[in-house]
Amino acid sequence: MGKSESSRRKITGKELSLQDELNIKLEALIEMLDYKGVLSKKEFERRASMKLHEISKARGFEDLEQEI
Repeated sequence: MGKSESSRRKITGKELSLQDELNIKLEALIEMLDYKGVLSKKEFERRASMKLHEISKARGFEDLEQEI
């Protein structure tokens, strides 16, 4: 489905935020890749959690540096 087709769909429920839409699409993609055996959802979640922690920690240090 192209972008023009997507924008022409009739919205019958509450409109989703861009953040919600991206989260839902990403989750659907991960589920499809897991189902097809391209990746392990459990391993993806583990690596994503580690990366989120790493980025959060780095940003915390940046904030501390700016305060000093």
